[in-house]
Amino acid sequence: MKSLPAGYRAIVFGATGAIGGAFAHALRQSPGCATVIGLGRGSEPPFDLEHEASIADCARDLAPRGPFDLIIDATGALAIDGVGPEKRLRDLDPARLARAFAVNAIGPALLLKHFVPLLPAKSRCIFATLSARVGSIADNRKGGWYGYRASKAARNMLLRTAAIEACRQRPDAVFAALQPGTVRSRLSAPFVAGTEAMEPDVAATRLLAALDALPSSGEAVFIDTRGLPIDW
Repeated sequence: MKSLPAGYRAIVFGATGAIGGAFAHALRQSPGCATVIGLGRGSEPPFDLEHEASIADCARDLAPRGPFDLIIDATGALAIDGVGPEKRLRDLDPARLARAFAVNAIGPALLLKHFVPLLPAKSRCIFATLSARVGSIADNRKGGWYGYRASKAARNMLLRTAAIEACRQRPDAVFAALQPGTVRSRLSAPFVAGTEAMEPDVAATRLLAALDALPSSGEAVFIDTRGLPIDW
């Protein structure tokens, strides 16, 4: 991450997952990165994506170690309570739909609420969140996957809105929604053949390079592993 100050500090949420863990590992190998804090299930400090008090406590505990130049939110879920994405309208279940929004949109919004204040005000910094191409409203041509599509689209909108506000005080901040591609993991295994999936470390390395190349624009962007824009 050559665009960030030397000795930059990073936080990775969802560091116990495949892509989150790959982000944390890549950053720990980066000579310019002084600190990488990986947060997930059982981490210290702990945080629970579905409880705001836990997120607020985590931000308060980490504030003395900041500011943080790079924050990556790699949280999210494709299957909800063991049930995969809905293919038809008749498959919609209100409880699972609400849970999809809780994990893929509301929790990430609360991370923005409590961790954007931990970004530096007067230097380049990056807040990135893991989205998905299926969250693109403009690119939806196949239908299906109702809860996952809608909750990722909501995540994108929350990020775009937060970026407009945050960049008024942090003009050098970069906000990005990331499409990692299909990454080989325990969660993706039921939905895609292993030969069609990308290794997590490859996806993380490409996304970090894409983030590094982004200019500060005062608004959020939605990009893939090549740094190419995706329609919102």
